[in-house]
Amino acid sequence: MKVLCSIYRSTKKLGMYLYVPREKGLREVPAELMALFGRAEHAMDLVLTENRKLVQEDILKVLENLCGQGYHVQMPPQAEDYIVHLPDELLTRNDPV
Repeated sequence: MKVLCSIYRSTKKLGMYLYVPREKGLREVPAELMALFGRAEHAMDLVLTENRKLVQEDILKVLENLCGQGYHVQMPPQAEDYIVHLPDELLTRNDPV
């Protein structure tokens, strides 16, 4: 299976992307999803096949969603360790001396 795909980035949520078949564009994406997604900024076009590697997504799931529902949403990655983002002062404030 080979799908020419357009990928759009969300203006509302950093790291959120929308994959759609290039020939259909955003026409088949539900209005409710587009309201949550915000204005779609075109990021790139890719040819997707079963052998292609994607960094954050399972290519088989992406292809299944593109063929079945006409779009695929890539959500932002979860922050693995939220405490890393705190300033050093807060990380060491209660440490024993």
